[in-house]
Amino acid sequence: VQLQASGGGLVQAGGSLILSCTVSGKIINTYSMGWYRQAPGKERELVATITSAGRTNYADSVNGRFSISRDVAKKTMYLQMNSLEPEDTAVYFCNADVVSQDVLGQFVAEIAWGQGTLVTVSS
Repeated sequence: VQLQASGGGLVQAGGSLILSCTVSGKIINTYSMGWYRQAPGKERELVATITSAGRTNYADSVNGRFSISRDVAKKTMYLQMNSLEPEDTAVYFCNADVVSQDVLGQFVAEIAWGQGTLVTVSS
């Protein structure tokens, strides 16, 4: 299972960005997916999650500014980030709770992580 995150970049405060995370591999089912971020010198923190039923949850710091969504057919999750602040500067990681099939045909349940995409918000 591989997760590919993209869409990061440099943006001015008040601007917007859309992050994408695509899941690939022999996926049997994808349950919850989420975005996390890690700022320099800080621990990784939850940004937002979305269940397979579309139920969402947000960190207080981004609630009302960020919106998480997923396209099941495209196996892709998105994070729409509006009204960005310098405090949002971090590497953003996506993860997914998935069941996949390995080379032996066995089902494997795991939490898979993407490689991270850097978001820099200038003041």
